Amino acid sequence: MQHAGFEAWCVGGAVRDALLGLAHLDWDLATSATPQQVRRLFKRTVPVGIEFGTIGVLDRDGRMHEVTTFRHDVQTDGRHAIVQFGASLDEDLARRDFTINAIAYDPIAKVLRDPFEGRGDLSRRLVRAVGTADERMREDRLRALRAIRFAARFDFEIAPETWAAIVDSAPHLTRLSPERVKQELDKTMEQVLRPSVALTRWRESGAFTALIPVLSAVSDAALQAVDTLPLPVLAARPLRKPLRVAALFSACDGKAAEQALRALRFSNQEIATIASLVDRYRRFGEELRVSLANGQVPTDAALRRLAASVGRLRVSAFIRLCVACWQPLTHAGERVPMRRQTLRVYRRLMHIAFHDPIEIADLAIDGDDLRRAGVAAGPQLGRTLQRLIDAVIDEPSRNTTETLLAMALAHE
Repeated sequence: MQHAGFEAWCVGGAVRDALLGLAHLDWDLATSATPQQVRRLFKRTVPVGIEFGTIGVLDRDGRMHEVTTFRHDVQTDGRHAIVQFGASLDEDLARRDFTINAIAYDPIAKVLRDPFEGRGDLSRRLVRAVGTADERMREDRLRALRAIRFAARFDFEIAPETWAAIVDSAPHLTRLSPERVKQELDKTMEQVLRPSVALTRWRESGAFTALIPVLSAVSDAALQAVDTLPLPVLAARPLRKPLRVAALFSACDGKAAEQALRALRFSNQEIATIASLVDRYRRFGEELRVSLANGQVPTDAALRRLAASVGRLRVSAFIRLCVACWQPLTHAGERVPMRRQTLRVYRRLMHIAFHDPIEIADLAIDGDDLRRAGVAAGPQLGRTLQRLIDAVIDEPSRNTTETLLAMALAHE
């Protein structure tokens, strides 16, 4: 772009992360070229936000980089801005959220532009708003949550005036769309090693009260439970993020968690998984903790009933949630099971879940068999199947065609 006579600077998170020594593949640029000029300069472009001056440019590897025209805000409603092009680089940097994100780098001239002392704040490990903090928060209410996430992710402090602006901004966070709030919560669970640091600030600033009222008084123990679960960095571990969210809601009942998740526009699959884990933890987690801590070993029948209620595909996640929620209780003087006790039960429970009959589909007979034997179709048939699986969970040896048909017909 510079060869065509336009300014072009690397900006945003990639510059910040590079200065912190962190890898970052999403290099974005700010330029004096207009969106139309950018599209003429590059063969492969995508108009990702042309009304805001942003064009997506695909590099030779097919990776997209956002190229945005220098701009300044003309008007904002607290989330969306009307922008005007023709600004200088420094004016463009002045409209950004935090000093650590308002640094530009020219990789050709090897020049760093830092008009707001962002490098100094990186050295001081400080998140500070560009210019007047209250104005930055009014321009975009999402910045309050972003400041909290950045501080927790990099283990930074938040400048006092910026924190005061975040607290003042909290009642206005309802202007944010549920999708944006969920996105910030997801990023916190995905990027932050100890999410409790960020989530405590959500609670203390009033963000939870405004956005997720059921969590307005979330306990320190629930927040610490989130920390004990690993970062969801592997695609092979798809339940890691839902587990962290389930730990966050672990003090709620399943219905309250479901309603909050639905309001945040979680997917139906996410809601089903998280709400179910929360509900089963509330129903069985404490009883299991006390039993194991007192040296009482659950019977196979009890573990089959637990596996049947939790669901065989969620048994592993359930135990991991229990362990995460139990750990912080030691600080309150509560007894928790020893690791080897929990591991033994976990192994037995996993074996039972995948080898014993615990679901109606595991029965040696099905609805067609019952109808042929004379059981009427409809609700009665469903009740009969449930009665049979309950009997088989208590005693798996009953799971034969002859025994089950005899039991079914004995109640007709």
